[in-house]
Amino acid sequence: MNDRIVNRTGSYDSVLSTNKVLRNTYFLLSLTLLWSAVIAGTAMAMNLPYPGIIITLVGFYGLMFLTEKNKDSSLGIVFTFALTGFMGYTLGPILNMYIGAGMGHAIVPALGGTALTFMACSAYALTTKRDLSFLNGMLMAGFVAIIVAVVANIFLQIPMLSLAISGMFVLFSSAAILLTTQSIIRGGETNYISATVTLYVSIYNLFLSLLQILGIMGNND
Repeated sequence: MNDRIVNRTGSYDSVLSTNKVLRNTYFLLSLTLLWSAVIAGTAMAMNLPYPGIIITLVGFYGLMFLTEKNKDSSLGIVFTFALTGFMGYTLGPILNMYIGAGMGHAIVPALGGTALTFMACSAYALTTKRDLSFLNGMLMAGFVAIIVAVVANIFLQIPMLSLAISGMFVLFSSAAILLTTQSIIRGGETNYISATVTLYVSIYNLFLSLLQILGIMGNND
């Protein structure tokens, strides 16, 4: 009888812990998305320049490292906002570039598509009983394929390959959202800062990929 009570108590505590991680993740994610949007809008309004690929990569991976290293302290939240603010800043010049190139019509549909994809993936991960851990292998294979395709396109500069890469990023980001959300539910991911960063980066890449696809396709029309 005592063992049964202990098991029930442990199970109840586990559910409470999982719900807390999920709640904190979505709350922090909503704040970082809002913060990133404000920074992106400011960068657009001030017509700030794109920082360049080297600064972008150093800033992104440097802040990612600092966020992950401090994920168990309050500094983790500070670096999370620093990271998402920096990514919001990089987004501003990109959006201005699309507007300047006459592809601004793709921004709103890309935002809508990103929101719908995120909600659909989250809803599926929250409700399905299917184990999605098989996506781990697919994500690794997809990451390698994307890297190879990106490097190849640096030299080839083929528009259709660019579209294919964007399509791969859409699938990759969607799979990451599914896997991360289910990992939270099943207790695999217990740190809401790490989960927030993973989901944010997935949403960011998803939006840029849809933006490129819709922009190119709409421009061809």
